[in-house]
Amino acid sequence: MITNKRPKKTKIEIDLTGPDGNAFALLGIAKNLCHKTGIEWEPVKNEMISGDYENLINVLDRHFGSIIVMYR
Repeated sequence: MITNKRPKKTKIEIDLTGPDGNAFALLGIAKNLCHKTGIEWEPVKNEMISGDYENLINVLDRHFGSIIVMYR
């Protein structure tokens, strides 16, 4: 069967209910994205760890919502 090319994924998908939803995994994702986008890591990290899990994902979404999609 011949089909058109699949569109490339434009966003990184993160399932918050799976292993990628772990707080430490999310911090690792944020660190990698900071390095790739040129954003300074320390202020983002400090903001992410300054509250609970909801704060962590809200900060991640605020900084990288244009790059990632998170599913609950």
